[in-house]
Amino acid sequence: MHYFEIKKGWLWCEGVRTVDIAKKTGTPVYIYSHRTLAEHYLKMDEAFSATEHLICYSLKANSSMAIVGSLAKLGAGADIVSGGELYRALRAGIPAGKIVYAGVGKTPEEIEAALRKGVAMFNIESMPEAEAINRIAGKLRKKVNVAFRVNPDVDANTHHYITTGKKENKFGININLALNLFIKAHRKLNNLNVTGVHIHIGSQITKIEAYVRALLKISALIKKLRGAGLDITSLNIGGGLGIIYSNESPATPAEFAEKILPVIHPLGVSLIMEPGRFIVGNAGILLTKVTYVKNGESKNFVIVDAGMNDLIRPSLYDAYHNIIPAQPASGKMKADIVGPICESGDFFGKDRTLPSLKADQYLAVMSAGAYGFSMASNYNSRRKPAEVLVKGNKFFVVRKRETYEDLARGECLPENL
Repeated sequence: MHYFEIKKGWLWCEGVRTVDIAKKTGTPVYIYSHRTLAEHYLKMDEAFSATEHLICYSLKANSSMAIVGSLAKLGAGADIVSGGELYRALRAGIPAGKIVYAGVGKTPEEIEAALRKGVAMFNIESMPEAEAINRIAGKLRKKVNVAFRVNPDVDANTHHYITTGKKENKFGININLALNLFIKAHRKLNNLNVTGVHIHIGSQITKIEAYVRALLKISALIKKLRGAGLDITSLNIGGGLGIIYSNESPATPAEFAEKILPVIHPLGVSLIMEPGRFIVGNAGILLTKVTYVKNGESKNFVIVDAGMNDLIRPSLYDAYHNIIPAQPASGKMKADIVGPICESGDFFGKDRTLPSLKADQYLAVMSAGAYGFSMASNYNSRRKPAEVLVKGNKFFVVRKRETYEDLARGECLPENL
């Protein structure tokens, strides 16, 4: 569900016509709906109201300060995977005590910074990482809560790049090795409070059964851990709940909760969740303008001013995004929607049937709120786009478009080269 709607041929975001935004900011521009963002968060919060829980928004989906700050005001925590995300989360108003720090490659500098800030918990991915956190915590005379991420070897039936819970993936600790590792850390790493178990089996998951299979395995592990003397008080189930891009039928938060809470409730743990795409995915679009329409012998191409550097998902994941005109248009044509970058992989949609288009008309790439701007780059020395947040009948430029000077910031030409 989202609050982007066609009215008399014009695409509106809440109470603002998107073309009016484009005329002020230029294109390409990311446009976010505050109401969509808030309602998705609140639906997840309500679905799990029957159990103690903390929703830690996953910054990797979209780390825009306006997005993170809006969720902070609603009570969200944060799931972070880098020192930069720690900085952004704190600056946006997320309390350190609501931040969980994940990721397979935390550096000593990142670990120390997080310990000094007082994050709620580290999600640990390996014994060497546990030893590093223990050593640094000891140096700082701190004791920190940790959860070990367990790889349950469950196929989430999603794109292989975003499947993270199978034994061949780099993430987590093999479930068959987990018991001994937990016990070893509990007994030997005195600066760690081993109080949690963490799993995350993938992203854009549309079938709840994979979660249930994973949680049944984790439930059995938690019982063994408690039998070995560990006080496991929290279970972090990660994120990954899918959204609608085309014709998917993902579970609603209420359906998700109905299926997994019967497995979790008997454990008596507090629940941590790390949704990202579910909250922000359908809350954002990428608005772009047609530069040329190129009619070929076997294909037509609509060339727009956005490129794969602005939204890489179609090229990287072969991901589908619905593409619609943002203003009245008539006729009919079939074309590839492509960008200006010097790569054949620079496309947003292939063989799409759209109204007949011409230069200077606007198109909206839908469901672009997650992994859109957060994966944007300066490839081809292109400036990153502006970002706009709409709330009701007002809109706010929450990130200015980069300047050409920004592209060279920090660089220099050495003398006597």
